[in-house]
Amino acid sequence: MTESHPTPAGPAPGAGPAPAAASSGGRLESIDALRGFNMFWIMGGAELFASTAAWLNIPWLLVVSDNLTEHVEWEGFHFHDMIFPLFLFIMGVTTPFSVGRRREKGAALGELVRHALIRTAVLFFLGWVYSGLFKLEGWNELRIMGVLQRLALGSGVAVLCYLFFALRVRIGICIALLLAYWAAMKLCPVPGHPVGSMDEHGNFANYVDRLIFKPGQLYKDYGDPEGLFSTIPAISTALLGIFAGEWLRSSRAAMEKVKGLVIAGALGIALGYAWSPLFPVIKKIWTSSYVLVAGGWSALLLALFYWIIDVRGARRWAYFFVVIGLNPITIYLGQRMIDFDKTAEFFVAAAAKMAGHDIEAVILALAGVAVRWLFLHFLHRQKIYLKV
Repeated sequence: MTESHPTPAGPAPGAGPAPAAASSGGRLESIDALRGFNMFWIMGGAELFASTAAWLNIPWLLVVSDNLTEHVEWEGFHFHDMIFPLFLFIMGVTTPFSVGRRREKGAALGELVRHALIRTAVLFFLGWVYSGLFKLEGWNELRIMGVLQRLALGSGVAVLCYLFFALRVRIGICIALLLAYWAAMKLCPVPGHPVGSMDEHGNFANYVDRLIFKPGQLYKDYGDPEGLFSTIPAISTALLGIFAGEWLRSSRAAMEKVKGLVIAGALGIALGYAWSPLFPVIKKIWTSSYVLVAGGWSALLLALFYWIIDVRGARRWAYFFVVIGLNPITIYLGQRMIDFDKTAEFFVAAAAKMAGHDIEAVILALAGVAVRWLFLHFLHRQKIYLKV
């Protein structure tokens, strides 16, 4: 649902240092900026970085580019593999600020639960829209699970946990989900494969998806990288974000919050890699070790953005990302419906060709990002946001 709402509270971009909105529950600009930084790689940033690295042809930059712009084939971890979990983590971070504030203002539990369920349903439905719901001829052709569907279920269950359970119980649930998923993946048999197999066809998560869904409803013949069973540990990703949001919203000193996030992030990465010999880091089945590694890096990035923007007060540079971060679902769905690259090519194709073959891809990629950002900036100036 598209709606107008007031510009987020806080100093204007470029304003000087100001106290972080911590215990007041005010909106933290760092969260919007981090969300926008994350979405930047989806809205053409990866192509821009990759084409620039290829143009410059510097060996170390090509290595960095591969890590930032390409997913690993199966086992392992690139920074490009944390775009998805970082978004889910941020959804968790915002929960204590949005849901928590409404609860403190006296909203009834039933109202908050109803809102969480409606939000989950709308986001799940938008996932079907993204998958081509309105252009398919039959239900058997519709991919049931997907990115928005996982975001919906993961964040929806996490919000319900936030509403019904105390912190200690939620920590227990988070740990239990990771351990239970590990146990199921290691102990539950898959016909024709060794018990505990972690390959694409032999792992239990993809097997469950093949049992539940028809072939046309899956992303690949082996299963779905955003499948139903592998959404279980994604709930823990959202819960980790909620823990981080509660930490930021507490009355602790700003630098104590930064240090806490850094310690938690480093611990998550260490535990994830320590677990990986027993349960490999694999994004496509969202292994428990992957949850910890991605969650750890998410906490470190949140600490960095919070420290720079909300603690140090350096906001001017972040405006570019804030504009993106305030309308993430808009650009995610918009790219599916609007050919921004064709628009960009219309304006710069001739100039790109004249510049030479080596830099042509860079110019086209830069123009594509610019068109997308200007579209979001127009919506921002009109105070129009797709809010789910």
